[in-house]
Amino acid sequence: MSKLSINEINLSGKRVFMRVDYNVPLNEACEITDDTRIRASLPTIRYALGQGARLILASHLGRPKGKPNPKMSLKPAATRLAELLGKPVAFAADCVGPEVEKQARALEDGEVLLLENLRFHPEEEKNAPEFARQLAALAEAYVNDAFGSAHRAHASTEGITHFLSPCAAGLLMEKELEYLGKAVENPARPYVAIVGGAKVSDKIELLENFAKLADTVLVGGAMAYTFLKSEGVEVGLSKVEDDKLANAKALLDSARSSGKKFLLPIDHVVAEKFDASAPAEVVHTVSIPANRIGMDIGPATRADYTREIAGAKTIVWNGPMGVFEMPQFAQGTLAVAQAVAASSAVSVVGGGDSVAAVKKMEVADKITHISTGGGASLEFLSGLTLPGVAALTDK
Repeated sequence: MSKLSINEINLSGKRVFMRVDYNVPLNEACEITDDTRIRASLPTIRYALGQGARLILASHLGRPKGKPNPKMSLKPAATRLAELLGKPVAFAADCVGPEVEKQARALEDGEVLLLENLRFHPEEEKNAPEFARQLAALAEAYVNDAFGSAHRAHASTEGITHFLSPCAAGLLMEKELEYLGKAVENPARPYVAIVGGAKVSDKIELLENFAKLADTVLVGGAMAYTFLKSEGVEVGLSKVEDDKLANAKALLDSARSSGKKFLLPIDHVVAEKFDASAPAEVVHTVSIPANRIGMDIGPATRADYTREIAGAKTIVWNGPMGVFEMPQFAQGTLAVAQAVAASSAVSVVGGGDSVAAVKKMEVADKITHISTGGGASLEFLSGLTLPGVAALTDK
């Protein structure tokens, strides 16, 4: 990693502004329904407190559109964090202003203060310099451990770094950059990339980058039908992005002409309609009947993809192979999850449904790295620069 790490800076007695990702799901009663993101921040927080830091934590939650919304308060996160840490976590009713500055200055070594939702201020997403300067005024050093927000140039991820030094990566950020960096810069080969999901348009840069980086690209999900149709295959009523057919064909031709394997489904699980009650049928050919919708990759494709995965030394997987939320169309995604888990390769899994599949199959502990990044990991693997990473101090 080319960026300064939290374990390379002196934290003792210093007020440290740490950007975390506490964008957690809340129910109607404003209770946290999944604390994964809070737990993911614990190693960095415990390390900083152990070094005698005075910790000021900041995050966004939801989309409050630049004004206070009690339903998106981070107060429940402060309560949960205190339970997990086994020590008090003070909470600030805002994230800037004289009152917050007073609370920050009153911190003793090893104490924690969580600020209220950054996005209660429109200046956060606008990356307004004055707002970034106010955030920076709370602290003496900056740590970013919110990889999931690193693709946004916001005041708390990019702007603040112009007013504070040093700016280091937290342990979670460091881990993300290490594994995703290897997948982009120096992967062990053979390198197999697995890409699923609904739209080619959402992942065109990712697919283009994988077509250059990987030895084999395995495609599933609804996006596969756009690729198949671009080659003149009948796809029935399946979801297709007609305006992306030329892009899909160009991508296929370019990958194959450079000697890469770019594999598409050779059979399908289909249904009469896109419905949770629709019975699953298997079509043993590459084309789909005119009155059917492709919902998942078929058994022959699953076997093909499993074989490719078994021979890999590096695997990166982003996106489901079918309509994963409907059990009868989840088999392709679950088969890929099992194959990735059974492999001895360095495996990186990102994207909500892929991560959910790995958890559902109870094989998460067999994956080398599960990315918390969502859009950030997608952009990183697409070869794009992440503003929140670029802004950190170089080693």
